[in-house]
Amino acid sequence: MRILFALPGFHLFERGAEVALLSLASELARGGDAVTVIGAGQPRPDTPYRFRHAAAVRRERLERMPRLPALRSETGWEEASFAPGLLRAYRPRDHDVTVTCSFPFTNWVLRRPVLFGKRPPHVFVTQNGDWPAVSNDAEYRTFGCDGLVCTNPDYLEHNQANWRCALIPNGMDADRFTPGPSERARWGLPVRGTVVLMVSALIETKRVADGVRAVAQLPDAHLVVAGDGPERDAVDRLAAELLPGRFKRLTVGAAEMPLLYRTADAFLHLSRVESFGNVYIEALACGAPVVAHDSPRLRWIVGDDAVLLDTSDPAAVAAALHHAIASRATLAPRGRARALRFAWPRVAAQYRGFLEEVIAATR
Repeated sequence: MRILFALPGFHLFERGAEVALLSLASELARGGDAVTVIGAGQPRPDTPYRFRHAAAVRRERLERMPRLPALRSETGWEEASFAPGLLRAYRPRDHDVTVTCSFPFTNWVLRRPVLFGKRPPHVFVTQNGDWPAVSNDAEYRTFGCDGLVCTNPDYLEHNQANWRCALIPNGMDADRFTPGPSERARWGLPVRGTVVLMVSALIETKRVADGVRAVAQLPDAHLVVAGDGPERDAVDRLAAELLPGRFKRLTVGAAEMPLLYRTADAFLHLSRVESFGNVYIEALACGAPVVAHDSPRLRWIVGDDAVLLDTSDPAAVAAALHHAIASRATLAPRGRARALRFAWPRVAAQYRGFLEEVIAATR
C-alpha cells in the first residue's frame, strides 16, 4: 500500500498524537508499505518512511489568537497555518489511502475533490477524540471519512452505525520502553525521596495543578512534569508555593522518555477523559506503577494492573500514590505484562488489515 500520514506536528513536536502516528508509520514502512509523512518539521536521518515538509506556525505563538468557529484554540490556528503547505505537498494520485487525526483543516485538504482521477480513501484516527465524527454542529457537519479507527470501545459504540469502523488501540515500542535503572542525576533530582512523574500538556483538562496539590501532601516526594502548554505559568507559581524545592518541569525528547519513566517511583495522570493515552502503557512498560482517574475506558487499557480512583480529592490521590509506591514490586511486573499487549507490531497488523479493507471497499 501507498499510505500518507499528515499532521502539523510531525517532526516538530514529541506529543502523544505525533509519537503514536509516527510510530505506526514507521512500523508499516518496515513491514513493506510505501509510507509518506507530511509535517511541519524537517526530515530526519534513517526514517523508514519518506518525509515531506509543509510549513506551519508553532501553536505557542498562537495562544493569544481570537477564538472563532474552526479556530477554537491555538491548535486550530496551528492547523490552519499548516493547510496551505499541505495542499502544495499532497498529491492524491501518489497514495492509496490517507490518514490523520486532525480536524478540520487537515481533514478538508486530504478529502478535497481532484480534477483528474480519484481521491484516495481517507481514514480518520480518533487519537484526539471522536467529536468530529459524532457532532453535527458548525464545521463538524463537514466531517467525512471512509474509515474510522476507534481507539477505545466507547468510540466504537458511538460510531459503528454511521461509519466503517475498527477498534484498534494505540501501541508502544516494547524494545525502547523497558524497565531499567533510575537516572536521577540526569534530571538533577535528589538521591533520596520519591519521584512522581506526570507527562502531560499543560492545559486545563490535564489537571496538572491538581497533581501539584496531591504531591504536596507527600513530604518526601518530588514532582517532575514533562510537558508544556498555556498553563505553564500558573502551574509553576502553584508549585513554587506548595512544592518549594520539590518540583521540576522538563521538555524531553522522545528518545529520552524511557529513561524518565524508569526514574519515576510512580506515574500520575489526572485527565478524566483520554482517547487512549499512550502514557499509561509507556509507564507500565518501564515498570512505573500508574495512578490515574478511574473510568471504564481506562480499565479497558490497564485492567487491575494500575491504581485507579476518583481523583477529585488531592488527599485521596496522595494516598493512592503512597500505596502504588509501596506496592511497586507487585505492580511493576504485572504492568509490564499488560503493556506488551500493545506492542506496535501487533497494533500495526490491525491497522494494515483495516486500511486494506477501506481501500478495497472504495474501489
